Amino acid sequence: MSESNIPTNQWKLWEVFTQKKSGLPHEHAGSLRAPDAEMALLNARDVYSRRNEAVSIWVVPSECMVSSTPEDVGSFFDPANDKLYRHPNFYKTPDGVKWTS
Repeated sequence: MSESNIPTNQWKLWEVFTQKKSGLPHEHAGSLRAPDAEMALLNARDVYSRRNEAVSIWVVPSECMVSSTPEDVGSFFDPANDKLYRHPNFYKTPDGVKWTS
């Protein structure tokens, strides 16, 4: 069965990321279903940028996305807390810079 003959409820799920302005990061805009990458990109343009809200669009198959889980919070993120050099404790703040915490 070719991709064009696959029922729409069996199309691959894609995650859509849009960039609102050049130089800004891409942000997750939502999800959609499409039979292939080209159609996913076209559908994402029509759904998430129909009023010129984006200058760039990425589509990624949902099955390729990997993430941490809430259960991982301790073991996954704790190693970063013991790296003191990542905290601004060892830098002199220039005069005139307001420090907020």
